[in-house]
Amino acid sequence: MKKLGTVLLATVLAFSLSACGTPNSNKAVDTAQPTKKPDVVKKYTFGTDATYPPFEFEKDGKYVGIDIELINAIAKEEGFEIELKPMNFKGIIPAITAKQLDGALAGISITDERKQVVNLSDSYYKAGLSLVVREDNTTIKSPEDLKGKTIAIKKGTSGAKLADELGKKYGAEVKYFDDSPSMYQEVANKNADVTIEDFPVISYKIAIDPNSKLKIVGDRLNGDLYGIAVSKENPDLLNKINDGLKKLKDSGKLDQIINSYMATSSK
Repeated sequence: MKKLGTVLLATVLAFSLSACGTPNSNKAVDTAQPTKKPDVVKKYTFGTDATYPPFEFEKDGKYVGIDIELINAIAKEEGFEIELKPMNFKGIIPAITAKQLDGALAGISITDERKQVVNLSDSYYKAGLSLVVREDNTTIKSPEDLKGKTIAIKKGTSGAKLADELGKKYGAEVKYFDDSPSMYQEVANKNADVTIEDFPVISYKIAIDPNSKLKIVGDRLNGDLYGIAVSKENPDLLNKINDGLKKLKDSGKLDQIINSYMATSSK
């Protein structure tokens, strides 16, 4: 009987303990998967020259223009963000090579020289350089008329390179400036005879500024193609840009962006 009583007591105690359980025994077991962290959106810094309408310029405190809309559209297509850094054009390529910028777009002509230090995207616009003189100038109509003349030009541009070549060939003096407005003013004030500028840029300026005192003369001097510059250390970004460009070309969005600004030139 004593042995049986011991067994019964042990059984009762075991049942009591299982009924009471631990303080957390009534909590449901969390079988849900850990919340997945959202993907981090990559942000890239792009340099631009905000004095280059219709490709980039400041209006009502915001940066606008063909290039600005283009890079925003590409970023949207490819899922990244951009931060714009306005700067002098001549400092853009050096800033990319110094790792201060991921890329840049500022009406950048695709040249073999630039390809040595940065990657350049597929082209998105065919431009071309033109001779620009004061509106009352009747002596300059072609490069052959530059003998003994003075050329005003913006530093670091493809126009500057051509100005150097024409200056040497025809004995013209070349004066350098840090920005486009300064070189325009030099010609308008008769301190220089001619400048060399991208055709769409100067066409836009003359169309919207009846007081520019400038005019385009002769045929286009070349047929520059514009591209987006990217650091050679970031081939993934170059691929994204080219992929985004292709999508915008195929959809017609690229033409819409360009025409929305170029249409102003024809008004």
